[in-house]
Amino acid sequence: MDSNCEKSRVQGQIKTVESVKDYYSKVIKSNKDLKTSACCAKETIPANVKEILKDIHPEVLSKFYGCGSPVPSALKGKTVLDLGSGSGRDCFILSKLVGPEGKVIGVDMTDEQLEVANSHISYHMDRFGYDKPNVVFKKGYIEELSSAGIESESVDVVISNCVLNLSANKLKAFSEIFRVLKPGGELYFSDVFSGSRIPEALVDDPVLFGECLSGALYIEDFRRLLTSLGYPEYRVLSKQKIDLKRSEIKEKVGMIDFYSITVRTFKLPFEDRCEDYGQVAIYKGTLEEAPGSFVLDQHHVFKTNESVPVCGNTAAMLQKTRYADYFNVIGDQSVHHGTMCSAKSDNDCC
Repeated sequence: MDSNCEKSRVQGQIKTVESVKDYYSKVIKSNKDLKTSACCAKETIPANVKEILKDIHPEVLSKFYGCGSPVPSALKGKTVLDLGSGSGRDCFILSKLVGPEGKVIGVDMTDEQLEVANSHISYHMDRFGYDKPNVVFKKGYIEELSSAGIESESVDVVISNCVLNLSANKLKAFSEIFRVLKPGGELYFSDVFSGSRIPEALVDDPVLFGECLSGALYIEDFRRLLTSLGYPEYRVLSKQKIDLKRSEIKEKVGMIDFYSITVRTFKLPFEDRCEDYGQVAIYKGTLEEAPGSFVLDQHHVFKTNESVPVCGNTAAMLQKTRYADYFNVIGDQSVHHGTMCSAKSDNDCC
């Protein structure tokens, strides 16, 4: 790459980072100051999370900016990393869910948000009845997790809530995620995605970027990015169209559809299609937070003790991750029967 082009690219990324810092430290003082619903879109919150929210400090809640509820099941005793942890709301929820033997790490680049999060650690440990903190907040950048001391293959689950769209280098950010995840580890995040690519002229708009709009990934480019990293599979758990509301925002980006989407994928050697090996999965019903059924994605809801045909990728998600203890997967991949449907991935299969 030409040195001048590289220098310009780096300067652009630095400018973006500083713009985001300013927006969330100087312009936005609480979630009431946001100009759109993109960073605070409504999503159904699981009952167990609703209960924990009652114990979260009001200041932490007021400075929370998120577009979903990226809190998966089976977290007890696990190490969870929250990218762009902000005031710490999701970290404190996770703190309760992983239990005293688990660990939660929050990474954020904004001093003001880190100050709020750190000031309420003792409050939440007292509320949860823990003798010592199981959560730590670190200053750092999601594209450079090693600088925050996050070692390779050290994390069971990575979550993020409406932050990855703010990254100036998404390829690097996702590369870091898969670096720190253990084999079979899970990426489970909520973010803003677009129905088409954002015009370059709008990407530099500080308000549109800070409101989680102009940095949004076109959903097909997200799929291509994952594929380039060796993980050609993801699943959608929820998807809601975002109402831009304010006229000045609509005038700039009203021609683009934006969605709040909660997505999961795993650090596994997936195939790029839904391949049929004749495997069947049975949910045991043993997850405390999911006694009657387990939701893997929009198209896969496993009722307790019900036999469900699954593709090879789905079988791997249930067999080679922390969910293995809660499922019986019958069959192997010694005999191939072709694709289970014509779609690109199980995410699109019904």
